[in-house]
Amino acid sequence: MTTTTLFRGIALALATGLGLVATPTLAANPFITVQSTTSTQNSGLYDYLLPKFTADTGIDVHVVAVGTGQALKNGANCDGDLLVVHAKSAEEKFIAAGYGVKRTNLMYNDFIIVGPASDPAHVAATKTVVDALKAIAGAKAAFASRGDNSGTNKKEIALWKATGLDPAKDSGTWYRETGSGMGATLNTAVGMNAYTLTDRATWLKFGNKGDFKILSQGDPALFNQYGIILVNPAHCDNVKVKQAKTFIDWMLSPRGQKVIGSYRAFGTQLFHPNAPKG
Repeated sequence: MTTTTLFRGIALALATGLGLVATPTLAANPFITVQSTTSTQNSGLYDYLLPKFTADTGIDVHVVAVGTGQALKNGANCDGDLLVVHAKSAEEKFIAAGYGVKRTNLMYNDFIIVGPASDPAHVAATKTVVDALKAIAGAKAAFASRGDNSGTNKKEIALWKATGLDPAKDSGTWYRETGSGMGATLNTAVGMNAYTLTDRATWLKFGNKGDFKILSQGDPALFNQYGIILVNPAHCDNVKVKQAKTFIDWMLSPRGQKVIGSYRAFGTQLFHPNAPKG
């Protein structure tokens, strides 16, 4: 026996004794990685949905919850098998660049503007979200923006563009960019008595509301569509195509759509399934 062989044998024995070597009987389920927007995680949807998927298929799901912009970047870098995100124009660019195979509508909910009960900009009296943002800017009332290139941030920027105003010019004064996720931005908003834009699902599950209320909602411009995308295996050869397609098919199936639609918090349906029929 050579010295090298001896050392290898000793190392293997130690590793086995410490439980570091996987055996067939201890092997985990096959798994996939989903690059996902934070709202689906913060809302509790995955905690409700994924055990049902795994029970049906035997496939585990690892979720990386980041802003949509980062999720798309991670997907382009081959750091996941599929995406669940909510910025359609950015998703279509992702597909066009060859990073994704296909984008399909999955579900929707809506955005809202929340703020302190004192409502210094009188947002509750406005009829549209554009009027609400104009009122906030006109009063120079504090507004917390995620500022993180997430789907929510992209929506906020589009809404500000519709007002004809550029709040970024006032960055650091009444307009504050947190560079953080939705939960952290909501905490910042509550802490500084600032308005902010959030998805309804995250707001309903958020625990630190203080005296904050929903002050602008119901405008069609606040519609929030989620899409599901397979990362392109021609671009990323590490994509677990079979398992990822199983997840996508399950999410789009009557079974998956029913599970999505049945998830509730405080008696409210958080996501509305709208996958294409047939």
